Amino acid sequence: MKTALITGATSGIGAATARILAQDHRLILCGRRTQQLQAIQQELQNITEVTTLSFDVSDRQAVFSAIGSLPKDWSTIDVLINNAGNAHGLDRFQDADLDDFDAMIDINVKGLIYVTKAVLPLMESSSNAHIVNLSSIAGKETYLNGTVYCASKAAVEAISKGLRMDLQERGIKVTNVAPGAVETEFSAVRFKGDHDRAAQVYQGYIPLTPEDIARAIYFAIAQPEHMQLADITLFPKAQASATMIKKN
Repeated sequence: MKTALITGATSGIGAATARILAQDHRLILCGRRTQQLQAIQQELQNITEVTTLSFDVSDRQAVFSAIGSLPKDWSTIDVLINNAGNAHGLDRFQDADLDDFDAMIDINVKGLIYVTKAVLPLMESSSNAHIVNLSSIAGKETYLNGTVYCASKAAVEAISKGLRMDLQERGIKVTNVAPGAVETEFSAVRFKGDHDRAAQVYQGYIPLTPEDIARAIYFAIAQPEHMQLADITLFPKAQASATMIKKN
């Protein structure tokens, strides 16, 4: 049975991906919220083997320490899903908080880099290793008030392309997944806990669900060894671009 490591596994897309992969993977679930990690571990441990690592992906030392602490029987990782990410604020660049900028760069870009660097040595013995990076339509289309968030996701796109080239000789697949509007905690975090404002983002149409994205991730990693899905972009039916959503 293959082993998959998922960051940001405590909720949303990460938790949904853990649930769908549990049918045929062992799971290393990672996140900052220990209580939620324990809850999803308890939920899935009757289906498959599950271990958890609690760390902040933006903390370089914590990332390498946590992944380095994996016992020998968890030391081969076949699938890495870099799901952890965040958006903070929705202001014009000149009005935005630098702390919000730092948080997005530290987690969305540096965190992905740290986790990938720490996990890659554990993928060497896998016969069909696969990295899946969660980008966003924001990585393909820059929009008003999202300058640095869009930049951070554009970096994920570039890292995915570069990794695919750098790791080609090692036979490691790299898939970039770019969702459009998905109803998760995303907007509540972006709007700093303003749940009423966050709810308005998803009103008037049917957004994607975390399970929709999880199925796409599973589809990508379930392909035969010779096949690599390089890039997947997903929209709800009502969405035509990063900023064009038809609402009733």
